[in-house]
Amino acid sequence: MSKRDRDGNMRPKDSGKAAPAVAQSRFGPMFSQFRDELDEHHDRRERIIKASRDVTALSKKIIFSCQRVNKLGPLPQRTQEDIDSRMAEIKTHLTSIEADLASLNRYRYAYSLRCLEELVEALVFAHYLRTQTLLSPEAVEAAVPASIALTEYDYMYGVFDLFGEMMRFATVTAAQTGRLVGGDVGGDGAGQDEGGGRRRHILTDFHELSTAFELLPEIHDRTFRFKMEAMRTSVRKVEKLGYGIAIRGSERPKGWLPDFKDDHEPGGDE
Repeated sequence: MSKRDRDGNMRPKDSGKAAPAVAQSRFGPMFSQFRDELDEHHDRRERIIKASRDVTALSKKIIFSCQRVNKLGPLPQRTQEDIDSRMAEIKTHLTSIEADLASLNRYRYAYSLRCLEELVEALVFAHYLRTQTLLSPEAVEAAVPASIALTEYDYMYGVFDLFGEMMRFATVTAAQTGRLVGGDVGGDGAGQDEGGGRRRHILTDFHELSTAFELLPEIHDRTFRFKMEAMRTSVRKVEKLGYGIAIRGSERPKGWLPDFKDDHEPGGDE
């Protein structure tokens, strides 16, 4: 509010005096640098989160395409073309953030880059359908279409999630064919592949792979405990499916599926 002088006239707001100069703190430049670094961090994190969200969605679409397959072996041409198309899009998103993940930033933004677990799951599931084998960590990293290093946790948690996809694949194909995919139930669990060689059915693969995971030293982490329990639930479901087919298979109508409603399932997706 403006003031008046003794004669009642309005005084100028600045009274004609120049504002005093503000002394520059010696800490000012340092905090300006902190501000710039924080702005860069938030911009970088937003770019990574956006790319991660897109890669996660594309990886899920690859998995959905693979779930339409009804047998082990070379993937149908249409499925392979769909996978190749999705991988090209994934490459575009991942290469756009390569510079943001240089050096220690790869670990600084590890949580924001959870899409790599989903991508590992998609890659190992497609490889399992083709070859009935597990893709190695080195092969998975080579298949990632960008210069972004995978961590041990990216690979391990991605393979953990593979159990859920294998369980769904086994359940659907059993309803269609009346047997566990990969070989006949019973005996040593081996069937004949198209080349005349012996091939395990999927329950044998479940047992071998889950046994290897059970031998891992326990990691005191909520994610590890959840995924371990989800893996065990998937194994129990496929065991129940296989035992039902082997013991009473001839009595089951075509398209029969076991009732899993009494099985204990941890919360969340498998």
